[in-house]
Amino acid sequence: MAVKLKIRKGDRVIVTTGRSKGRAGEVLKVMPKENRAIVQGVNMVKRHQKPRMGGGEGGIIEKEGAIHISNLAHVDPKGGGATRVGYRILDDGRKVRFAKRSGEMIDR
Repeated sequence: MAVKLKIRKGDRVIVTTGRSKGRAGEVLKVMPKENRAIVQGVNMVKRHQKPRMGGGEGGIIEKEGAIHISNLAHVDPKGGGATRVGYRILDDGRKVRFAKRSGEMIDR
């Protein structure tokens, strides 16, 4: 069952636990059914790849692995540290996310 996540593609996040703790990056993909996300430059794994007929080279490639959402936190737009996220409804009726640490809006 998919859950409502506060992390979206394009968000800047920091890893709070695990072997990549402390690293920050941009979210490339969110998988709500698995509660996982792929973050640029975080949780790098090596995969063996066969050569392809179309000219693709084989060998060992390094790419980002999925990381559980609970191990990620938003980066505060003002301070740079980890922050929690809340929701506000603006005067024009839009629902936007904001950083609880600084009060700064996250949504563009």
